Parts: sequence; structure tokens; C-alpha cells
Amino acid sequence: MGEKLTIQDIARLAQVSKATVSRVLNHNPSVDPALRDRVTRIVREHGFVPNVTATGLAGGRNPLIGVLAPPLTWPGIPEIMRGVAQYIEDSIYELVLYSINFERNHSDVLDRILSLRLVSSLLAILPGSLSPHLTNLYQTGLPLVLIDDQEAPGDIPWVGIDNAASAYDATRYLLEVGHRRIAHIVGPPTYYCSTQRLAGYRHALQCYGITHDPAFILQGDFEIESGRQIAANLFDGDRATWPSAIFAANDQMAFGVLDVTTQRGIRVPEDITLIGFDDHILSGYMQPPLTTVHQPFTEMGFKAAEVLIDILGATKGPPLRRSTDHPLHIQLPTSIVVRASSAAHSPSPAP
Repeated sequence: MGEKLTIQDIARLAQVSKATVSRVLNHNPSVDPALRDRVTRIVREHGFVPNVTATGLAGGRNPLIGVLAPPLTWPGIPEIMRGVAQYIEDSIYELVLYSINFERNHSDVLDRILSLRLVSSLLAILPGSLSPHLTNLYQTGLPLVLIDDQEAPGDIPWVGIDNAASAYDATRYLLEVGHRRIAHIVGPPTYYCSTQRLAGYRHALQCYGITHDPAFILQGDFEIESGRQIAANLFDGDRATWPSAIFAANDQMAFGVLDVTTQRGIRVPEDITLIGFDDHILSGYMQPPLTTVHQPFTEMGFKAAEVLIDILGATKGPPLRRSTDHPLHIQLPTSIVVRASSAAHSPSPAP
């Protein structure tokens, strides 16, 4: 037999077929419990460690899941990957990570990846310009799940948040503690999340009977430097024209605002309240610690991996419930993390 056992060896010792061993190793619920126990006992007695690739292929399933992700330096990406890994580590699957800058179309790179047949399913994080190509691949049968995106959710299964509702909650929080002059630093206009966060901000003001001031809608690009430049321009103006609070569409831009306030001796939150969006890993360590909207990045990754494995037919529980008429879109809840960068402006009645 040799020192290293194979699936064929386990099948002979358990007196079952190789296919049965493969199904047991793949946690297929169709296997008779008695046969499963017999195979499991032999596997444990002999310390058998299956080859994950061979096991998946023997069961008709490729066990390698491709993950298309922006560079890991992007905010939120490490947390998303942590969630994906947490779910995958308890399955028969392994991950193959492809880090791609989605600012430009890399459909040719994606096609080469798939042509190698190393992976037969994909998780795509913030695919941006690749979305139309991914939609075509999904429609031709590629198992695929998107984690957030720069465009509105379409036909592909998708996991993310409700950006409009989250921005509404952030703005409402500021309104409820007395602020009425609230500026919003907007993300890139080509990003779906930017337009949705702007819509949520406007909706909250409308609900409180406040007409938004166009001068308080400040165009940024999600980078720290744009936050710096916007704050510098804003604080160059007459102090009487300043807002009492700034809601930045991401924490990176809020970091830039904090940098300028520190340089100019502007007190946060005494002179101006500041709130961000994302709950970046550094937000709690800023001076002062930044109030922000917490995005559940780790949970997004975990849930997306669960959805994909459910699509592959290898879920450990009952299938996820989905409508037959609409694509599966899962929005996870966000929350406001109140820290020292925000404070009440003045008492105000409820609207």
C-alpha cells in the first residue's frame, strides 16, 4: 500500500466505492449515515489527509475558489478577506487570490485566469469596470458572487449595505444632536455608493424640513488629500459661513479634514463636529477618535462565501432562501460608532 494512503485505499478498507469516499469527504448529505461513519472511522484510524484538489475533482467539483480583489491596501479589503477565509476554512474549498486594480478594465486578465481552469467559481470585491464582463460570465453559468460594487446591484448575487439608508442615519444622528448646518463631502460621482450616500444625506435634511445648501455639498474622491484640500478651502472662508458639522462619505477624507483642523488649531468637536463612513481600522486611534458609520466588512466576506458555496451545492445547512423572480441581494446592517469627534450643537425638538 505504501506510506501515503489514497482515496482508493480508504475505499478498499471501508469496503465502499471510491465515489462514496469522495462524497463523505465532500460532506455530501446524501451518504447513508452508517457508510459515512464507517468511512470516517477508517479516515481517522489511518490519519488520512485528502488531497483537496483530487477530492474535489473526484466529486465533480473544483475546490478552488477565485477571489478578485483590489489591492489589499484599500480600506476594508483585509477585513472582507478575513470574513471570506473564516467561512472557507470550515469547508472543503481553498482560495486563490487575484489582486487587480479595478480602476481600469481587466477583462482580458480575468479571461486568462478562467482559461487556466484553476478555479471554477469567483468572489469579486468592488469589481467596478469589470461588472459588465462578470455579468456576461454569470449569465453563461459561472458561479459568482459580488461583494459590494461601484455600480448598482444587477443580476449577479450580491452582498453589501444600504448606502442611502446608512448615510440617512448618519445625517439624522447629526440633526438629532442639534446640527442644522451640515456639510457633506461626496465620494467620486461615478461610484454608486457615492450617489447613494448623497441621496441619504439629502433625504435626512428633507425629513427635518431643511433645504440643502449647494455650498455644503463638497466634491471629494475618497482619498485623504481631497479631504485636506476641501477642508483648507472651507476654513479659508469667513467663519460665519462654516458648517457646524461635516459628514464625510468615507473615513479617509475625514482623516484629511482632521489633519487641517489640527494644523489650524480648529477644535473638534468644539468648533466643528466631524463624522466619517466605513469605520476604518485607524478611525478609533485618530485625535480625536472619529465618529463614523461602521460597515460590517468581515460579515460581508463571510456571508458572500456562504452564498457562493450554497450556489455550488456544498452548503452545510439548508439552502439560502431566495426569490425565483429577483436576484439574491443581501444588505447587511450598519451602525453609528459614536466617538469624540462629534458633539451636540444645541437642543432641538424632534421633527
